[in-house]
Amino acid sequence: MAVLVLMVSLAVGCGGSGPDDVRPGDRTPATAPPTTTSPAPPAVAEEPVEEDIGTAVSVVDRYWDRHWAELFTGTYRSPRILGGYDGAAASVPRCGGQPLADDNAVYCPARDFLAWDVDLMNAGHRAGDAWVYLVIAHEWGHAVQNRLDTQLVALQLELQADCLAGAVLFGAAADGMLRFEEGDTDELAQALGVLADDTPWTKASDHGDASERIGAFTRGTQDGVKGCLPT
Repeated sequence: MAVLVLMVSLAVGCGGSGPDDVRPGDRTPATAPPTTTSPAPPAVAEEPVEEDIGTAVSVVDRYWDRHWAELFTGTYRSPRILGGYDGAAASVPRCGGQPLADDNAVYCPARDFLAWDVDLMNAGHRAGDAWVYLVIAHEWGHAVQNRLDTQLVALQLELQADCLAGAVLFGAAADGMLRFEEGDTDELAQALGVLADDTPWTKASDHGDASERIGAFTRGTQDGVKGCLPT
């Protein structure tokens, strides 16, 4: 999807020593290049999902840090990044005493962290790297909701998070941190449709159907963060 123009390194990671114990700094960034004995790759190659995840985390965090004071009172605090987990493993991280779901991405308000199933990210990334940016920006939207006064949080939490995702990704592009490539907007629309219709943990009753999610995301791209807040 988007290419980071202003390169930023961000240490993503909160690992856990136990199933319900998430601590900062236990996990190193998953950005090391793979070791291979194959010939050098061609000049134009697909970015690995870990690289896109690291870029998405960096961009979204920088956008909120840069613009928070323009939008809200108080000081911006970055959520912690638990990062990838295997939802099919015997032991998975927990949020509020419950194990994180398989093939899901989540913001955990109880411990203020973001996490995502590695299979979910890998599967979506194969269809296009816009998927990774959308998932990260959406879950970060929930972290933002958790930092706002209640009157600024919409009743339709998921649609507001979609709106905030659109505002952040297109706002970051306006800031020069992202450059959209040909086909990215189509990838984003397709990803929103898949997330609305094809995953067991995103039900239309609480997340909105595909048209509602695309509409909310589009509102954010056009009206910015303020367009995502209750009137």
